Amino acid sequence: MNITLVSLDNWGLNTHIASTLEKQGHTVKHIDFNVFKYKYPSVVHKAYNFILKAFFKTNLKHLHYGKEIIKQLQKNNEVQDVILTIKGDFIDPESILEFKKYTKKSIGFFNDNTYRCPKIKRVLHCFDEVYSFEKEDCSKFDLKFAPNWIYNKNASVNTEKTFDYDVFNISSIDKRLPILERIASELKSKEINFKFIIYDKKHKQTDDTITYINKHMPLSEVNDYINRSKVLLDINRIGQIGLTFRVFESLGLEKKLITTNADIKNYDFYNPNNILIIDEKNPVIPVDFFKNDYEKIPDAILNKYTLNGWVDNVIFKK
Repeated sequence: MNITLVSLDNWGLNTHIASTLEKQGHTVKHIDFNVFKYKYPSVVHKAYNFILKAFFKTNLKHLHYGKEIIKQLQKNNEVQDVILTIKGDFIDPESILEFKKYTKKSIGFFNDNTYRCPKIKRVLHCFDEVYSFEKEDCSKFDLKFAPNWIYNKNASVNTEKTFDYDVFNISSIDKRLPILERIASELKSKEINFKFIIYDKKHKQTDDTITYINKHMPLSEVNDYINRSKVLLDINRIGQIGLTFRVFESLGLEKKLITTNADIKNYDFYNPNNILIIDEKNPVIPVDFFKNDYEKIPDAILNKYTLNGWVDNVIFKK
C-alpha cells in the first residue's frame, strides 16, 4: 500500500509509525509539518493573527502548515491508499478536506482531548475515520478508540538491574507542576532517589529538586534517562484520562509505573504489582513498591499495544 503519514512530530515519536509500516512492506512518506516553521512577515501580521484566532478561530500558522503539506502531497506520483494525520487540529479544516483529493481514505488520530484542545472539534468532520485515545471523546463524538503505542519494545534494556534513579519523569511546564512538586516531596521524605525534568522556555532553575530545561530534549536522550531508571512516573493532565506515552514506555521496557491516572485499572495490562495509582492531592508512595520485581505481561495482551498492533487497528482494520 501507498501510505502518507502527516504529523506534528515534535518529539520524534511518529517516525516509529513510518518505520513500522515500511518494515511491513508498504511505501511510506512521512510529512512532518513540525519542520514547516512560520515566521510573521511583520508586526501587522502578528496583530492580524491575534484577531483571526480571537474572532474567526483561524491561525496563520495553521494555514501555513496546510499549504506546505498540500505542496508535499502534490509531489506523490499516485493517489495514496491512506493518509494518516496526527494532530490535525494544528491544520486548517479546508486543507484537511483537500487531503481527500490525494487518497482513497483519510484517517485522523488525536492523542489530546477536546477538553484541553477544543479546536479538535473543528476538524473531526474532515476525515473519513477518526480515532482518539480519549474514551469520553469517542463516546461523545462517535469516534473510534485507539490508545498510544509502545515504540521502544526492541530498545536496549538495562539488564544489570542497577539504576541511577528509582523514579523518572520528564514533562512540559503546565498545571501539573504542583502535583509533581508534591510527589517530589513525598519521594524525598522517604529517601527515594528520583530525576524530574521540566521543559519550559522561560523558567530558570529555582531548586535542586526539579531540573528545568529550555530546549526540547531529543527522544534518544529521554530514552537514555528511562533506561537508567527503575520506575517511571506518569501524571495525567486535568480532564484527561487517555494514557500518555510514559505508560507505554513502561510496558515496552517492562518497568514499573507510578501514575495519577486511575482509569489505567480498566486496561487489560493493569497489574497492581507493576502499576501504583496515587492520589494527586495526597500522593503516598510505599517503599515496598520498589522491592518486588516487575511481573511480565502476557504477549497476547502486550502485542495489542505494539506498533504492529496499533497500525492493524487504526489503518488496516475493516
